[in-house]
Amino acid sequence: MKVIAKTNAVMKARIIMGLTQRELARRTGLSFAYVSLLERSMKSIGPGAAKRLCEALEQPFEELFELK
Repeated sequence: MKVIAKTNAVMKARIIMGLTQRELARRTGLSFAYVSLLERSMKSIGPGAAKRLCEALEQPFEELFELK
């Protein structure tokens, strides 16, 4: 099973929080390139990184990610 970011949901939550991809990367400990790939659904994500993103964006898992 893979965890895939819901492209529009992650980007929308980030913009609403007033964060750039680089700022979100710094808050979560992820690389800028990784955040960029996630927002374009070109990369799957591990559960730990998904949790950090949910916390940084103040959104529940189901809003930002789906299991495939």
